Parts: sequence; C-alpha cells; structure tokens
Amino acid sequence: MKRIVAGLMVLIAGLASMAATQNWLGTVERTPASHLVGNPDAPVTVTEYISYTCPHCRDFTLQGEEILKVGYVQPGDLRFEYRHVAANIIDMTATMLAFCGAPEKFPRNHAALMAAQPQFNALRRMATKSQTDRWTNGDLAARRRAVASDLNLYAILEQRGYSRSELDQCLADQALADRIESAIAQDVERYGPIPTPSFAVNGQMLENVHGWERLSQVLASPLPAAPSE
Repeated sequence: MKRIVAGLMVLIAGLASMAATQNWLGTVERTPASHLVGNPDAPVTVTEYISYTCPHCRDFTLQGEEILKVGYVQPGDLRFEYRHVAANIIDMTATMLAFCGAPEKFPRNHAALMAAQPQFNALRRMATKSQTDRWTNGDLAARRRAVASDLNLYAILEQRGYSRSELDQCLADQALADRIESAIAQDVERYGPIPTPSFAVNGQMLENVHGWERLSQVLASPLPAAPSE
C-alpha cells in the first residue's frame, strides 16, 4: 500500500509540474466569430478588436502582441481573444482567410496578413474603378475572390501552404461572414462605436486604450474581475 501511495504521489507531482510548465500558446479555441489563445481557466481575458486594413492594429501586432503572449499567455495567466471589426469587403475577405483551416492555424494566418498589410493597403489605394466595381457588385463570394486576387491576399495564404481551392472554399462560407457581422453588431450595440484597435478586459471595454503602451499600463494595474456566472 505504501508503494502504491508513493507512486501516486510521484504521479501527481509530475502532473503538477507539467501543468506548471505548460506552454499555453498552442491552445487555440475557435468561437463562432473569434479565436482565443491560452489557458481556458485563466482569470483574465483580454479581447482585441482588430481590422486587417488598420495600421494601428498592425502596430500593436508588431509592438506588443508577442510581449503579451510570452509574458502573460504562455504561462497561463491570461487568455487573449481576437475579435474582428470587418467594416468593409477587404476586412471581411482578410478575416475569412485568417479563419481558413484548423483553429491552431489562425495565429500565424493573422500574423502573415498583418505583416503584409502595407503591401495590400497600397494596392487598395491604387485600385482601378473596374477593380472596385468587382469588389462591390455581384455575388458576395465572387466579390471576396476579386479582392483576394487584386490585393494579393491569395499569395499570402498560399505561402502558408494553402491551395487556391481551399481558400476559395473559405471565402464562400457565407455563414461565417454572417456570424462575424452579427458579432460586431452585437458588440457595437453593447459598447457603442468600436475604433480599432480597442481592448476589453474580462468583458469590460477599456477607455482610451488603443495600443500597446496604454494596454501594458493597464496590465500592470489591478484588472477588472471576470463576470460571475
């Protein structure tokens, strides 16, 4: 009996040690309209409202996102949620491409799109009338395919290993587009207009926090408690 108890104690200690050293960055949950990275039992959830055409969103991705992930998400202290403000056909197209594939692929899809933002924003500014007409007329999936082609969004995801047919299938998912639009409509009804990027902590929108410098100050202070169930 003593040997059994001793063996159980070693096993429990080993499991506890594994839990303490687990890297939560590989834990990605997909909701109907967002992705959450990190420990599902973390006491704090930070939500970022993003747009793929927003330069300040890219600034946060480059300046603070990895610091937040390594310092807070990786050890399990915080969960990070990506939510989308897809206010136009370009944002929606990029968002649907970011969703393409298994949930675990989303963070790198997101990073690849943000890294390439200056290039596709430049193409957007140089778009011809015939191109913008293709983006705003006809079947919704066809509009998104036109955007992906004209702004080289296909190429960004093809470099991630996707085929054109896989990407087209993702762009044809109107149910996903509807869920994203419905989610942001509900958030706007709750919070009012949401500039990008904006941040919420445990469901409470932060005022005048639109970048890493201010968010890092918030994270260093006592945070709003998670709502009780």
